[in-house]
Amino acid sequence: MSQEGLIVFKNVSYEYDATKPILRGANFVVRRGVKLTLMGQNGAGKSTLFSLITGRVRPDEGDINLQPRTSIAISRQIIPRDELALTVREFFERCFGEKVYDIDPRIDEVLEVVNLTPTEKAKATFKDRIIGSFSGGQQARLLLASALIQNPDVLLLDEPTNNLDVAGIEHLTAFLKEYRKTVLVISHDADFLNSFTQGVLYLNTQTRQVEQYNGNYHAVVKEIAAQVEKEQRKNAQLAKQIQADKEKVNYFASKGGKMRLVAKRMRDDIEEAEENKVDVRKEDKTIRSFTIETQKDIPLEVLKLTEVTVIRDHEPKQAECDIVLKRGEHLQIVGPNGIGKTTLLESLAGGHATGEHIAPGIQIGYYRQDFSNLDFDKTVFETLMDSMKRKLEEELRSIAAGFLLFGDVMKTKVGSLSEGQKGLVAFTKLTMEEPGLLILDEPTNHINFRHIPVIAQALHDYKGAMILVSHVPDFVEQIHIDQVLDLNKLKPKKNK
Repeated sequence: MSQEGLIVFKNVSYEYDATKPILRGANFVVRRGVKLTLMGQNGAGKSTLFSLITGRVRPDEGDINLQPRTSIAISRQIIPRDELALTVREFFERCFGEKVYDIDPRIDEVLEVVNLTPTEKAKATFKDRIIGSFSGGQQARLLLASALIQNPDVLLLDEPTNNLDVAGIEHLTAFLKEYRKTVLVISHDADFLNSFTQGVLYLNTQTRQVEQYNGNYHAVVKEIAAQVEKEQRKNAQLAKQIQADKEKVNYFASKGGKMRLVAKRMRDDIEEAEENKVDVRKEDKTIRSFTIETQKDIPLEVLKLTEVTVIRDHEPKQAECDIVLKRGEHLQIVGPNGIGKTTLLESLAGGHATGEHIAPGIQIGYYRQDFSNLDFDKTVFETLMDSMKRKLEEELRSIAAGFLLFGDVMKTKVGSLSEGQKGLVAFTKLTMEEPGLLILDEPTNHINFRHIPVIAQALHDYKGAMILVSHVPDFVEQIHIDQVLDLNKLKPKKNK
């Protein structure tokens, strides 16, 4: 069996640190040409598993065997901060261990595959453009392109649909359906996964094993849910039996004589039954329902927008609009990747540019898609305590636990968390800040799909003014939206 495997994990153990085991004696096989989903809750170690496959980190015990001359490339979740200052050409040159002399035509080819082709006017300077100047959606395409340009035998995709608009996701899905090589993908987009994957590698955070399932994504999720239900039923029956036996033991023990021996034998049986109880997996834990309270005395008119910057043909242009956002109203901003949605949100959160007026005294709660407004050097506990109005540790821990932030996670630096856990920290902060204007940039990125209905309900019920950017229609449909601003439909102002 192992000879057929392209990637074989044999009794692999790995700890991120002494408090965070990721794998314990894990065994699994990935065959050539298969397309698999890597599943597990936020912080389970999915991205770490990719690092073990690429060899970026080494196992503490066990062996990871790859077929000889197997090349691997990873499309990362985010572009590291130290790469944002690179040019497009430098960014792609970093994908190779040695200098590639014909890299320009290869870049052109791969940009076409990911649907990020510059206009004729911008073509000459496109490869000299700085990576940090691209939108989140365009950066997502560049991350994918950086893996594809290597033409690997194994393609590892870490949240490839984050920040992609509908057209981008459709384009990527069509490409992956036709792709003939091995693909492992981490994603929380169920429909995207169901469209091309043939099985699941499931990282179980209790056993620290990797379980393998065959079948499309929806079928596997149902199978796991049925297994959890079966485990819970078995435990309930055992618990009932154990309780009845304990009552008998107490009765027999009180009788003395031979009955005491019967009671002792029964105690042994009870111990065995306790051991047979199954650890029901906690993967299906969902964050608790929560409320984002608003600041007191929000004025009726919170925001007025008369002019915004839109990006056309990679150049910023001023465009007129007429938006008045009142207390309790929710505004959705839409438009394709690269049009300037994030730039507008940053401008609104950071102060007032021309054409923007926010009522004085309005407190802004800002969920940034890259989490750059979180201090990565502070622990989760310190970060949340900074946001608390009343500095009460017990209350802080109770709120954090509702977002599955407890135990060692609270002592962990924000920069060491998974992207999904950073998202949960950001939401926990918002509940403590009591904003009058809530600005959300792709708030479902990296978040486990089980949490999304809970988040949608909290945003739906939010009583302040809200501005939302999201490319996930199912999520937006669950939130009341009063106005939509389509940046693509705005006409740039004519220069006088």
